[in-house]
Amino acid sequence: MNTERLKEVLTQARHETGKVIIGQHDVIEKALIAIFTGSHALIEGVPGVAKTLLVRTLAHVLGADFARIQFTPDLMPADITGTNVFNLQRNEFSLIKGPVFTSFLLADEINRAPAKTQSALLQAMQERVVTIDRETHLLPPNFTVFATQNPIEYEGTYPLPEAQKDRFMLKITMTAPDRAEELSLAQRTMTKDAPETLLAQGVVQPVIKAEDLVALREGLVAIVIRDELIAYLVDIVRATRAHESVLVGAGPRATQSLIMAARAYAAMSGRDFVTPDDVKIMAPAVLEHRLILRPEFEIEGLAVAEVIQQILQQIAVPR
Repeated sequence: MNTERLKEVLTQARHETGKVIIGQHDVIEKALIAIFTGSHALIEGVPGVAKTLLVRTLAHVLGADFARIQFTPDLMPADITGTNVFNLQRNEFSLIKGPVFTSFLLADEINRAPAKTQSALLQAMQERVVTIDRETHLLPPNFTVFATQNPIEYEGTYPLPEAQKDRFMLKITMTAPDRAEELSLAQRTMTKDAPETLLAQGVVQPVIKAEDLVALREGLVAIVIRDELIAYLVDIVRATRAHESVLVGAGPRATQSLIMAARAYAAMSGRDFVTPDDVKIMAPAVLEHRLILRPEFEIEGLAVAEVIQQILQQIAVPR
């Protein structure tokens, strides 16, 4: 499938999603990038900024199944993956599939469940299979995890281990809408134009079928990225491991994620080639959740985002 078709679908998906999600244009773009690269995204934002509604809307627009898991301290791995139950009529065990058997999975407040439960998603996210009682089951080819977490409420939470954070291609930060957007939301509340109402009444139209997503992803291969840009991108990721304030830098999976993200951003911008700006724009979302700062620099108030900007300024941009 050519890049023109990919650009057309991305534009339509962004437009249809924008009917429900007021503002948040950057968030919608990054969520689409995660989907069209076959990756996963970690969404961080305060309650009420439409994190769940965003994923529901994207699933509807892209013709995909949707399931939601509310992570709580008492959630068990079997509640996610499913379990075998003995069927008395057939005199055999039958698989009761868990919510992980879907296309778009919203792991709501993922850091509220302990590590054992969080890790139930590791195999699914990496290999798109689930093992239940030593039997492996395939997940849908479009399986995508959107995990949400609250950035301010840490009491009673279990921080995601580094191995799991690294499996998220992007960290998407959802902020509160600006005044004009919040005014628009207030005016639409309890009317036929309320975001939830638009989605329920079918005003938002699907732009493709779920089975078309695989073919569209193949179109990203046609997006050209020059060798000099690949070297530039690799130098950025490697610089995170050498920076004086960084305790743990980004690994090779970050390099792969940044290449895919830059290609998808170029396609969304209507180009069939990657520019240095594409790399710079996507680098913070790809790298931020992968870096751990040294304690002494955190105490001084240094933020990971500042470190990434310092690195981007230090690495020479190819011409």
